[in-house]
Amino acid sequence: MARRLSYSARYTHSAETLYQALSQKKYWEDLMEGFRELTPISNVEEFETGDDGIRVVLHQTITRDMLPPIAQTVMMKDMMITRTETYGVFDPEKTAGSYTASIPAGPGSLTGEQELFPTETGCTIRKTTEVKVYIPFVNAKLEQLMLVNLVDLFRGEAEFTSTWVEDNLA
Repeated sequence: MARRLSYSARYTHSAETLYQALSQKKYWEDLMEGFRELTPISNVEEFETGDDGIRVVLHQTITRDMLPPIAQTVMMKDMMITRTETYGVFDPEKTAGSYTASIPAGPGSLTGEQELFPTETGCTIRKTTEVKVYIPFVNAKLEQLMLVNLVDLFRGEAEFTSTWVEDNLA
């Protein structure tokens, strides 16, 4: 059975300013540079902006020895993650997007929808995630582990984004 998570990152910047950050390849490259402290292989593989919005493909590798013991029981090699994030064309009311993460020969899936919208104090990105692990007996534990780590990831990325916007667009 799949598990779901909703997470909201609140920013003091306008939705338009945040979208401007997400529209810059430098933002994503700087994000991956920050990740290299934890996962030495973290790269922007594809970056596109155009009439249909933003599309970014990120590759990250987590070495097997860095995985929690329960994850090591199902991952016999390093975990190579491909993340794809999209945002539609900027809409001042609400900009919709999606994200996925895939792992070759991985035991599950991660998909989600994201929305960027204005608030009285700035803007919010709301992420709604669904994770599913297809291995009997450990699926619930692995799904919960994924969700806990996602909260940490989303929180860290939100902090990075706030700082990046202050340093580069303010």
